[in-house]
Amino acid sequence: MVELPRERMDQVLKRFEMLEAQMAAGPAPDVYVKLASEYSDLQEINGKIRELRAAEDEQADLEAMLSDKSMDAEMRALAEADLPGVEDRIEALQKEIQILLLPKDAADEKNAILEIRAGTGGDEAALFAGNLFRMYERFAASRGWRFEVVSASEGEVGGFKEVIATVSGKGVFSQLKFESGVHRVQRVPETEAGGRIHTSAATVAVLPEAEDVDIEIRPEDIRIDTMRASGAGGQHVNTTDSAVRVTHIPTGIVVVQAEKSQHQNRARAMQILRARLFDMERGKAADERSEARRLQVGSGDRSERIRTYNFPQGRITDHRINLTLYKLDRVMEGELDEIVDALIADHQSKLLAEMGADA
Repeated sequence: MVELPRERMDQVLKRFEMLEAQMAAGPAPDVYVKLASEYSDLQEINGKIRELRAAEDEQADLEAMLSDKSMDAEMRALAEADLPGVEDRIEALQKEIQILLLPKDAADEKNAILEIRAGTGGDEAALFAGNLFRMYERFAASRGWRFEVVSASEGEVGGFKEVIATVSGKGVFSQLKFESGVHRVQRVPETEAGGRIHTSAATVAVLPEAEDVDIEIRPEDIRIDTMRASGAGGQHVNTTDSAVRVTHIPTGIVVVQAEKSQHQNRARAMQILRARLFDMERGKAADERSEARRLQVGSGDRSERIRTYNFPQGRITDHRINLTLYKLDRVMEGELDEIVDALIADHQSKLLAEMGADA
């Protein structure tokens, strides 16, 4: 049986009841929205705790029946038959509640900014970056998320040298955050006459979309330059003469945005800058927290090789959790669920181990 923090469970139930009462009192709309958001966050764990309490009461009743010598033999037999099922249900609920009580990443429910860049491998790397872009686009569609290209620089023979997109929906960052890192591909390029397998790579960065309340950018800390955009034609390529470059002076971060509207360029550039600064702050905080033990899947370092896509063998391997699947074609079609779920489960097991070590 899993040992659960009963006091913490009591606090959850009391807080949920308090939220219900406060919402029923008819607060101001802005206050109601905040209350409703927290209420939604606690709804699942509140239900599971109540289920557990009911199952524990049922277990106590059955055990009392079995220990009662005056109990009818038929009733005792029924109780004896029911008890294992109730005990299994209690154990399953305890494990679910243990996961739900784990510390939450405050950014998990945020939208994300997805950045994919071709790495080593020239044209083949750009083509692979395009493959990854379509993989994430299809995965987002399967989840009902909104996927919107912010900017793109196409490769000479297809794919992308760099592409940035926003992904919006429920729990986006929690599902995509472990995709950051170097993705390596092994396959025979179409341009390879000798049939030799080439290795190339693309870098993926997933940043939680930051709001004004998350990160403050002082006007005196940024320099905005307007310049002439250039580039060959293409589906997502710049078609404007008014590109905007935003430089964050304290960190040296530069964001260039070039779409049709100069006003939109500035807004988009600030959106990306805010996300990068927010990600930097989160990274610093994570480094401080993990001085003794790292909790993340991998280090989250953009330079870390996290996954290999081997096309000749139809194999995909995530090196952080030693997961190998022989269904590369389906993964490239956006069926990432098995990998994403395994990464989240591994992260949760590390958090549980951390909590056990601190207990």
